[in-house]
Amino acid sequence: MSWWQLARLGLVQAAMGAVVVLLTTTINRVIVVELSLPATVPGLLVALHFGVQLYLRPRLGHASDRSGRRTPWILGGLAVCALGGIAVAASIPVMATHVAWGIALAAIASVVLGAGVSAAGTPLLALISERTHASQRAGAAAITWILMIVGIIITAATSGALLDPFSYSRLIAIAAGIGAIGFLVTVVATYGVERGPRPVVAAPLHDEATQPSFMASLRTVWQEPAARLFASFIFLAMFAYSAQDLILEPFAGIAFGMTPGESTSLSGKHHGGVLIGMIATAVLATRRGQLRHWAAAGCLASAVTYLALAASPVLGDARVFTAIVMLLGLANGVFAIGSIGSMMALTGDKSDGRAGLRLGVFGAAQALAYATGTMAGAVGVDTAKLLLDSPLRGYLAVFSVEAVLFGASALLALRSASREAGHTVFRDRGEMLPAMLQ
Repeated sequence: MSWWQLARLGLVQAAMGAVVVLLTTTINRVIVVELSLPATVPGLLVALHFGVQLYLRPRLGHASDRSGRRTPWILGGLAVCALGGIAVAASIPVMATHVAWGIALAAIASVVLGAGVSAAGTPLLALISERTHASQRAGAAAITWILMIVGIIITAATSGALLDPFSYSRLIAIAAGIGAIGFLVTVVATYGVERGPRPVVAAPLHDEATQPSFMASLRTVWQEPAARLFASFIFLAMFAYSAQDLILEPFAGIAFGMTPGESTSLSGKHHGGVLIGMIATAVLATRRGQLRHWAAAGCLASAVTYLALAASPVLGDARVFTAIVMLLGLANGVFAIGSIGSMMALTGDKSDGRAGLRLGVFGAAQALAYATGTMAGAVGVDTAKLLLDSPLRGYLAVFSVEAVLFGASALLALRSASREAGHTVFRDRGEMLPAMLQ
């Protein structure tokens, strides 16, 4: 697979990120601030979106293994994903007049959204994995994640500008436009990528007896001490990272009086910092340090930045707060590339035709962290509000807990078994990555 084809497939990831980001940013903020509902409500919606992936990612990844073609799954998944995003937006005006019915509709739409992400995302990663040479995979990971962040940034900035003055019809129209554009991009991006014979190493397995269940595959991975330790690191760090997804924009509105458009644009600035951090780490890691050290550094920097967020209301300056959010994104980007590269170093190449199933298992583990993390962040804010008798203190308490969790994640990263193998992944590709990222 050429770098041009990899970049095209990265646009598919960008399309999925663009659809999902409305739920975790704008719609989340509208539910909490404009509708004055508890943060637990969007927390449950995002938890449903990730929770359904716990089962569907490995299941649909396995199905795409057996089908022999990934593209139909990717296209169908993106279509379902787009419909789910539109339905979530359409549930908001219903929620404004009939809370119970609106929440029920939003819950169903969130499940549909998660199903679409599972159907498209896992086969997409399997396609990239099986169609790339070993020397391309670190670069492929960087391309995919960077383009996803770019898609999120563009979506956040554009929707933020179009949402003011805010109305429910505007929100639904924006969701429909994003879904339609995302599907068209996916059609163009996947066209012709799977032409030619499928790689021998990815040949589908036809013997039902040889097809492991999700739990059997999970037990196989869990038997490896290195995998257990690294999985613990990924879960804890992703839990801490995802806990802020649903609380950052409402916090901006409550603490600094930002409008829906301003807080949505703030999310774009955060993801801009993530993009810069990812590019810088992908380039610098080719020359210096081991990937586990980069992952640990990103976790430590994230911990410090969360402490700064907890102190930001004392400063009372929205510009300083915006700068802190951008620094948080930078730290998160360093953590992301260090973690992805280390994971690639630990997994290695397999030739048994189960790429979709394996990536589904890894995706399920990450989805579990996101589902519990986003829910814990939202519930934590509501609980802290009651205990501390202050909405603002509730957010500050959660930011402080996230700082502690990222500090613990840094210790796990330093203990992980990605040592020399993790460094080799980027060292062997050191001459290739800088040119590719230009």
